[in-house]
Amino acid sequence: GVSFGAEHFAETSYYFEGGLRKVRPYYFDFRTYCKGRWVGRSLLHVFGTEFRAQPLAYYRAAARAGRLRLNEEPVRDLDIVLKNNDFLRNTVHRHEPPVTAQPIRILAEDEEVVVVDKPSSLPVHPCGRFRHNTVIFILGKEHGLRELHTLHRLDRMTSGVLMFAKTAAVSKRIDQQVRQRQLEKEYVCRVVGEFPEHQVVCEEPILVVSYKVGVCRVDPKGKPCQTLFQRLSYNGSSSVVRCLPRTGRTHQIRVHLQFLGHPIVNDPIYNMEAWGPDRGKGGKIGKTDEELLKALVEEHRCKQSLEVLGIGEEDLSSGGESKDCEDSGDGTKSAEAEPINGSSCPAEDEKDLEGDDVAACPLKSDTNLETLDKDQELSLCGNQDGQTGEKGWAEKDPLCVECRTSRRDPSPQELVMFLHALRYKGADFEYCSSMPEWAREDWQG
Repeated sequence: GVSFGAEHFAETSYYFEGGLRKVRPYYFDFRTYCKGRWVGRSLLHVFGTEFRAQPLAYYRAAARAGRLRLNEEPVRDLDIVLKNNDFLRNTVHRHEPPVTAQPIRILAEDEEVVVVDKPSSLPVHPCGRFRHNTVIFILGKEHGLRELHTLHRLDRMTSGVLMFAKTAAVSKRIDQQVRQRQLEKEYVCRVVGEFPEHQVVCEEPILVVSYKVGVCRVDPKGKPCQTLFQRLSYNGSSSVVRCLPRTGRTHQIRVHLQFLGHPIVNDPIYNMEAWGPDRGKGGKIGKTDEELLKALVEEHRCKQSLEVLGIGEEDLSSGGESKDCEDSGDGTKSAEAEPINGSSCPAEDEKDLEGDDVAACPLKSDTNLETLDKDQELSLCGNQDGQTGEKGWAEKDPLCVECRTSRRDPSPQELVMFLHALRYKGADFEYCSSMPEWAREDWQG
């Protein structure tokens, strides 16, 4: 179960603008214990080699501002040598990406479960750059639903039926059904072109290319999987297709549709020019994995749409790949599970000191971090009540790169992908949502 309390929900507040749900920037502590490879190294060396998204001048200024703490004592000297079990805390000014303003609809609720209709663009639980703009936090803050147990997941860009257990016992019971393959999941999507009228079964194995960016492809070395597809309608340019995943691989539906030559109309990963002239049809890419990732990132950079992927420049410049999101092979993961940028981590508290929200772009030249000190308001800024020296939300922060960075907001349309979880059925339950507007037979985009 994932449990957050009033103190977490009070960190900041929402506001709505241009069809988007936004989070006011706020102060947040990233905490971590000293990793084995850091023992015997200075804090300065660790920052310089493993947290390169910021210049060392930033960390020196953060230390002078009292934002770096070692074993709960302010760090005055970055040359201090780290020991085993040292506990580090880094206070950052956190900016979360916007999500669609579409509300979370509660489809059903009783003493055992809560079932919601999740909007596209919302991660299920805190991960990467998202905390308050997640289903778990919104349900807790706006509906008083707390200590929920995640039974399955949907990819951030996938909308539809999402089910939570209210108790560990219910979670365990349904998890047994998941492991025994007793659950049925039905999706609906809108794909490019005229999909075949007959049922199509795709059994191509899927390999994860990057957990960080969240990209997969068909590959003989991948994990076995199966998806059944049935066309529901065709409007002359695109088709609405019913999808029944029989296994639960990461991005399974999206990858199989791409392989079949009918990617989802507005898929921000698998319907991009980076895959080549045929958009990856038949598994023909003509690039190495590294070349593919570079091309995908560059395509989104040109469109100023990295935020649509749920990543920022800092995610691309920090560390190596994580495999936290690898599926277990037993069908316990949703067919549209979160990539690492929207990862399965239940909370952020054990993230690295840098966090995912410290931007990688260099500070502007008119900011001399070497000379900044507390006299220049480097301590934590005031919150919405005008109080100072206390953590809360603050629109501007003198150390924060995000505060100096101008970003284009995505449009609400950019935050909707035409893939929807329509039905979720178990041995003793069945929950359905209504068909999305874009899946109507007479829809024209």
